This record gives sequence, C-alpha cells and structure tokens, in this order.
Amino acid sequence: MSSVPSPAAPEHLDVVVVGAGISGIGAARYLRTELPRTSFAVLEARAASGGTWDLFTYPGIRSDSDLHTFGYEFKPWRDRQSIADAPRILDYLRETITENGLDAHIRFQRKVVGVSWSSADARWTVDVEHTDTGERSTLTAGWVFVAGGYYRYDEGFTPHFEGRERFRGPVVHPQHWPADLEYAGKRVVVIGSGATAVTLVPAMARTAAHVTMLQRTPTYVLPVPREDKIAAALRRWFGDERGYALTRRKNIAQQRLIYRFCQKHPQAARKLIRRINARMLPEGFAVDEHFNPPYDPWDQRLCAVPDGDLFRAIREGTADVVTDRIVTFTENGVLLESGRELEADVVVTATGLNVQAFGGLRPVVDGREVELSETLAYKGMMLSGVPNLAFAIGYTNSSWTLKIGLLCEHFTRLLRHMDEHGYDTCTPEPSDPGMPTRPFLDFAAGYIQRAVDVLPRQGDRMPWLTSMDYADDVKLLRADSVVDPELAFSSSRARATVAA
Repeated sequence: MSSVPSPAAPEHLDVVVVGAGISGIGAARYLRTELPRTSFAVLEARAASGGTWDLFTYPGIRSDSDLHTFGYEFKPWRDRQSIADAPRILDYLRETITENGLDAHIRFQRKVVGVSWSSADARWTVDVEHTDTGERSTLTAGWVFVAGGYYRYDEGFTPHFEGRERFRGPVVHPQHWPADLEYAGKRVVVIGSGATAVTLVPAMARTAAHVTMLQRTPTYVLPVPREDKIAAALRRWFGDERGYALTRRKNIAQQRLIYRFCQKHPQAARKLIRRINARMLPEGFAVDEHFNPPYDPWDQRLCAVPDGDLFRAIREGTADVVTDRIVTFTENGVLLESGRELEADVVVTATGLNVQAFGGLRPVVDGREVELSETLAYKGMMLSGVPNLAFAIGYTNSSWTLKIGLLCEHFTRLLRHMDEHGYDTCTPEPSDPGMPTRPFLDFAAGYIQRAVDVLPRQGDRMPWLTSMDYADDVKLLRADSVVDPELAFSSSRARATVAA
C-alpha cells in the first residue's frame, strides 16, 4: 500500500517583520546588524519599499519633521534640505536597504492577513496573501514585529459632504492623487487645515489660478527653515558622521524645549506663535480668525511650513484661508454656513487618515481572537497577554523615527536575552490588571479620536505607560534591563519535558 506524502512544512523564520516602510526598514537593519544569525523576512503588501513616502504622491509631499531626527541614528542625513521632500526621503530609505544588505530579506506583494499563536509550539502561524496573484501561503515565526504604520493604506478619511455628486469638477483625496490631475490655471479649494493641507496649498498655488484652504478650525502653524545652516556648518567642521550626531542632539533638545514650553506655558506659547504668524501675513489679515485655534499649542500637533511657504503664498495673493463650515457642494463649488459660495474647478479633501492598528491584523492566541481595546501596551511596543508580538509606533509630539530606533534596539536586546537563556516565549503580564487606564495615544487629533475605541490602552505606571519623551525612553528602552517583573519568560522545551 503506497503512502500519501505529507505536505511540506511551511517555512519557519525567527522573526517576521510586517511592512517595508521607515519602521520596517529600521527593524530589519537592527536585526541584520545586532542579531546576524537571526532569520527574518520583511513582508510588504505593496510592490515597493518606502511606505508613506512611496504611497503619497500629492504636490509638495514632504516631511514635517527635520530629517536629522526623522532619519535613522545609524545613517547620517547628508542632503542640504532638513525639511525634505518625498523623493529625497525615498532615496535615503532605499540607500539604507542597499547599504545594509536588506534587499534579500524583503518580499514584496506579500500582505499579512492573519497571525495565530500556538503556545504548545511557541510560534506564530502567519497567513500571507500574494497581492499580485491572489494566492495564499503560510509560514511560521517565533516573533512577529508589526511595522505597518498606523493608518489604512487603501482608504483615507473623507467625511460625508452633502451634495458632493453635484459638483462638476474632480474631488480628490491626497492619499489617492491622480497622476493625470490638471490644476494649472484652475481654482482649487483644499478642505482641511492639518499637515497635508498646509503642504498642498503653497505647492499647488505655484501654478493654480488660486488656492483656498477651507477649514472648520484653525491649526497652529510655525515657519521652520528648509535648510539647517548650523547642520551644514557642523558637517563641514566635523564630517558627516559627527556633524550629523551633533545636529541630531541639537534638534532633539530643541524639539523637547518647544514641546515643554508649550505644555508649561500655553498662553505665552499661544501669544508667541500668534506674533510670528502676524509678522509673516499681510497687514490687516484676520490672524485670530484663521490661525488662532481654540485649543492650546501641542494639544494637537503643530504644523511646520518650510521657509514660511504658506504665509508667502497668502502674501502674494495666490492663496487664502477661509474658516467656515460646509453646508453642501454645489455645481460650481461649496456653499458655506455664512452663505458664501466658494467657486472651484478642483476640490481636494485633505481631511485626514483612517487610523488602523497593526495593519488591520487581529492576532489570535491559542484559538482566541485578541480584542485590542482590552489589552494594555507594554513599554509602547508589546501587548498584555500576547506572546512574542512587538509593534512600532513612534512619537506624536516629535519625530516619529526617534522612538522607532529605540524600540528596535530594545527588541533586539530582548531577543538576545531570550536566546542566551534558552527562552522561546515572552509575554507581558500586568501584576495589577485593574489599574486605571487611558487611551494608548492620548492625543486630541481627530484621526486619533475616531479610533480610540479600537486601539490598545495604556496604564498609569511604568512599564504600562506609553512614553512620549525621548529622554525617558532612552533610559527605559536603551539603558534599563529587558528583564522586568511584568514580563514572563518561558520555554516550550521545558514545558514539554515536564509534560513527558
């Protein structure tokens, strides 16, 4: 009697990294250099690396943080632009891939659609969809590191607008910018007041007939230099490596100083920002109506405008700001509550992102789907009760990547500790599960508030607090031990021996 061949066992890796954007590339580099014997793959749903910086193609797309802190600590930013456009950032990320030999580890058009943990086997089963063919495959991994960002790539947020179908021109969302959109010589209305809107308006105003930024509520906007002259001098004096390190320290200190000043002295900060804005706007401009929000500075993120380009467009008359609410779209534009009709040939809905935790993944642990909102975030990088799963979420009040680098360092130290002591399972377990909690991202921005009920929570004490302070995180994630009473280590091999 012939035997039926058993199906081949799925490929097993020590770590699966989800996403090849700035966080996933950083995680891969730390794994490659700090744990060279660790097997890993980076699974990317799209056909290219770069994440946000490859996905977004709207006019003027750029960073809103300086690249000396938004860049990786291990790779100097050498471009003269400190506030850089997407093509420059994308070049930097892809150089990082090449320089660190990461190409062979990245698998494109591989979307992770499911992860299921088995305590008996001490491993994850990872279900993968091949986005080019629709096929499915499976692999297993000791760890899953989710670095897929915090928003849906396939869909931006657009609120319901009454009468939108009546408008005769195109209505576009920046997340899905049409390559063939023509707006030169046309009237454009950009709905929104966040980072995307303040980027789009001056960029489009260069060729459009006129651009209007239509906002319900003002945002704090600050001019910043596009080129950092001190950084250039430090690079000349000390070379690329040392000059970059010194500039990075300078800018980290500057970011912390501004944030703390705004938090401790909100009224003084408000007056200072208003004074700066008034100096850059035309005489008689309604500063309080359009640039003086009802909330304090840094209750929501400040918007940076390189070399004050938004203010320049307003001064030159190629752009303006209207603070009002939309009643309905019309054939020719939008009708506002004030009764005014803004005529437009093109409308851009810069109305935000759809926040999505863990790339939409819902981890399953021993057959039970994890309810993310019932978990606590451990050190801002793991979840209570979920073994061997880490994630990368950066700062909301500073450069995103500052925290990502520290998380990746801590992650590789944790894996090294487990390897040295024969552990294969690591699970955060709060000693006081009844501690008071609050939202994981305790931030007033609308895109965060819309998702607060589906995100993990944070506690009221370390290590269950999600720090947004770089100095605190340097101590917690770089200096402190990975061993923690709130972190349970075990070995499936030891359990198997006892059971036998």
